[in-house]
Amino acid sequence: MTQPLAAAAGRVRPFDVTHRSVLAIAVPMTFAYLTTPLLGIVDTAVVGQFGDAALLGGLAAGAIVFDVVFTTFNFLRSGTTGLVAQAFGRDDAAEEQAVFWRAAIIALVCGVALVLLAPLIVAGGVWFIDPEPRVADAMASYIVIRILAAPLTLMNYAILGYVLGRGEGALGLMLQILLNGANIALSMHLGLALGWGIEGVAWGTVGGELFGAAVGLAVVVGRFRRAPRLTLARVFDVPAMSRMISLNRDIMIRSFSLLAAFALLTRQGAQLGTLQLAANAILMNFFLISGYFLDGFATAAEQLAGRALGARYEPAFRRAVRLTAVWGFGLAFFATAVFLAFGDMLIAVVTTAEAVRALAGAFLPWAAFTAVSGVLAFQMDGVFIGATWSRDMRNMMLLSLAVYVAALFALSAAFGNAGLWAALHVFLIVRGLSLLAILPRRARESFA
Repeated sequence: MTQPLAAAAGRVRPFDVTHRSVLAIAVPMTFAYLTTPLLGIVDTAVVGQFGDAALLGGLAAGAIVFDVVFTTFNFLRSGTTGLVAQAFGRDDAAEEQAVFWRAAIIALVCGVALVLLAPLIVAGGVWFIDPEPRVADAMASYIVIRILAAPLTLMNYAILGYVLGRGEGALGLMLQILLNGANIALSMHLGLALGWGIEGVAWGTVGGELFGAAVGLAVVVGRFRRAPRLTLARVFDVPAMSRMISLNRDIMIRSFSLLAAFALLTRQGAQLGTLQLAANAILMNFFLISGYFLDGFATAAEQLAGRALGARYEPAFRRAVRLTAVWGFGLAFFATAVFLAFGDMLIAVVTTAEAVRALAGAFLPWAAFTAVSGVLAFQMDGVFIGATWSRDMRNMMLLSLAVYVAALFALSAAFGNAGLWAALHVFLIVRGLSLLAILPRRARESFA
């Protein structure tokens, strides 16, 4: 820790954590996160107007590739949130700026690297998904264009991380609406009005990310111009940069582990037959939808826990943990009740195949209760990211993954598809409880 940081960290700065402060971050960011699946729906609708199944397949396959790539780099959002929140908590405006510029530099370097690696990404995606030739061609066209937005996408992660680190959920929502709104408008115009098809959708994404980055940078840099000038030595401070890289590495490992867990679930489901695979794919949407809601409260936990740690004020930390848990569990039980009450209707909207409907309906309770079994994992991730206890989060994720793999193979062999869903619940519960178990010790050490 550099001298200015050490001096700033030594003072206690009390502040209140209230239901309003939790909801001021959680509610707008829940709506912001919900705009993401809307993009996929619009893109699919645009490409679907051309009546070519190969184009739809190429779009779906390309989207999977980018889900993997950008989920891997989501550390730029969450890691930046935690570090900025801590600087905000200790009233260190210069460090807030420095954290942002470090994240921006990493975003540009990683983004340019992804652009240069585009041929390998295309080849890897085609090898893994193994689509038909026409689908592979459409997929390659989509990836080669959309990958050009990688530096902009990662820059938008850094911008959002900075904004959320300061607890400005409403501004974060506005930036996401502008970004995704521009993306949707351009994709519809280029893809449909100009008839560019899947290439138009890809260019629409590039344009949307460019617009979002331009607006976000204008907001952030405009603030920095009114602040004291930041030196390059502060930005490239070696201990601080090493801390950010270490934090980002741990979050990346955690993201890879999550992807591995869901990939294994899909693979094992495929072994049970096409009908079971299709039903599980539909039911996983219930978990993903609840995840978008729970992510809002996880983001609130990131900012408030990080701010409390930076302010060296333990009462605020404890209240942040308690209130985000209360709201998270309340929302999780509500989501589960909605899924149980209306899940069959939602399944009927998604598929017309009677056999798939019946099978998905039979396993609906397993999917509905993932919101409850997963809420603690989401909330604890937010607390540990905000507090930048990334090594603990990484280690508990790897432990949870090991338990999950053992449960997946043992339970699926004994109980079939019910065993698969049971293993997913085990994974989520172990993630949450393992982090909760070490939380008191880490809090005592950090506030000592």
